[in-house]
Amino acid sequence: MNSTQRSEQWQRLSPRMLLVHPLHEVLRELPLLVAVVVFGSATDNRPWVLAVVSVIAVVGVTRWFTTTYRIEPDPEAGRVQLRSGLLRRKVLSVPRNRIRSVETDARLLHRLLGLTVLRVSTGQHAAADSAFELNAVESSEVPGLRATLLAHTGQTAQAATGSAPAPAKVLARWRPSWLRYSPLSLSGLVMVGAAVGALYQSGVWAALEDSPVSRSWLQAAEQFGVQQSLTLIAALLVVVSMLLAVLRSLVTYGNLVLSRSSGAGGDVLALSYGLLRVREHNYDMRRLRGGTLRRPLLVRLFGGARLDAAMTGVNGEGESSILLPPCPRATAEGVLTGLVADPVVVTGSLRPHGPAATRRRWTRALLLPVAAGAGLAIASAVVDLPHWCWPAWVAMTLGAALMAVDRVRALGHRVDAHWLSARTGSWEQRRYCIATAGIVGWTVRQSWFQRRAGVATLIAATAAGVKAYRVIDVPQEWAWSVAAQASPWVARSAWARHG
Repeated sequence: MNSTQRSEQWQRLSPRMLLVHPLHEVLRELPLLVAVVVFGSATDNRPWVLAVVSVIAVVGVTRWFTTTYRIEPDPEAGRVQLRSGLLRRKVLSVPRNRIRSVETDARLLHRLLGLTVLRVSTGQHAAADSAFELNAVESSEVPGLRATLLAHTGQTAQAATGSAPAPAKVLARWRPSWLRYSPLSLSGLVMVGAAVGALYQSGVWAALEDSPVSRSWLQAAEQFGVQQSLTLIAALLVVVSMLLAVLRSLVTYGNLVLSRSSGAGGDVLALSYGLLRVREHNYDMRRLRGGTLRRPLLVRLFGGARLDAAMTGVNGEGESSILLPPCPRATAEGVLTGLVADPVVVTGSLRPHGPAATRRRWTRALLLPVAAGAGLAIASAVVDLPHWCWPAWVAMTLGAALMAVDRVRALGHRVDAHWLSARTGSWEQRRYCIATAGIVGWTVRQSWFQRRAGVATLIAATAAGVKAYRVIDVPQEWAWSVAAQASPWVARSAWARHG
């Protein structure tokens, strides 16, 4: 039986998943298991614990027996189908000509067993229960499956002809020095919060509240002093969150390699990363429409940036669009410059948006400090305020003024017949570079306050990335001329000329 005939039949996932599914089900139901263990220990009904674990393991084994997939042979008219479920059967079906990318993912246990999770992406947002995922196939089958699923895109034409692949050009490689940007994010605090939430949900926190350990901690805190204890806890929280952020970044993005290779079907951008969980993405360069440099405030102060891709067929939100995690700004800008082949688009100066946009930045930044100052002045005439109120107000006003200056300096755009670039933001400064050939529509939007100020928000619609890219607070008399410069067909629209 040849591979084409085999692909037409319903096939099962790798039998090695009989070892993985039960363990995953046990981990998924861990809060339930903790509750059962606590209940069984309290009531001396330990057989219940064994029974629950057995049922969960059987459910995991059943998943393998009830999951099958099929790839129809016609690359244009055929479909990829996935059947799953026992009591509620579900069939996912994806037209092969809608497939835009194939991603692979291998967690530690999968790697030890020689397995790989394969995900099919059409570029449309899919809920967790409707994503097309083969979990999992043998790693040796992945190249053949990827070639079959992407046959209609031309990415595999070179492999089909048997010609030797051109050596890939490495655009960026992960460096340990990139870890210095990790503590500047909130990922560590999110992990601490998730751990505390899991303790609450599982009932462990409630059990600890009345335990001798918690009572001894409370006694020690009272002896040490409440204020000193809270300060120590806050310091420990900061240190732990920073360490967790560094550890997460190392495990998630370690060994990252971004490379570009040429073939008969066009250039392909390949991204692989991860220490324990290895992920691989292949992007067709013909679908690239630009990228976005993201620079959160703290990362920006230390000279860092993150690079996201704007590409059709790839979700513009989340990790699926990340090309480079926080890294030196020069590295991110260099990679984006190589992708768009125009350094001016990435690092060139931008056109400021004029005095009206500047006034809006200052007005919005100082609105809260002015209101707070008025409130303090009124309150001070009635009651005695704590001594720290006015110094805190001065610090808040100074911070708001610095943010206004930063937002004014960031705001701007540049446009030509090939690229649209715009920059905005302070807490997270973003500069995006979008190919005008991929822009399919324009919208000029004005709020009541924008109309009063004589500015507008220009929105470029595209099938790539986040779908809508905004040029904030453009003078309203510029709006349609900017759109027409990027998309000449706009100038021929009567409603745009009179807008």
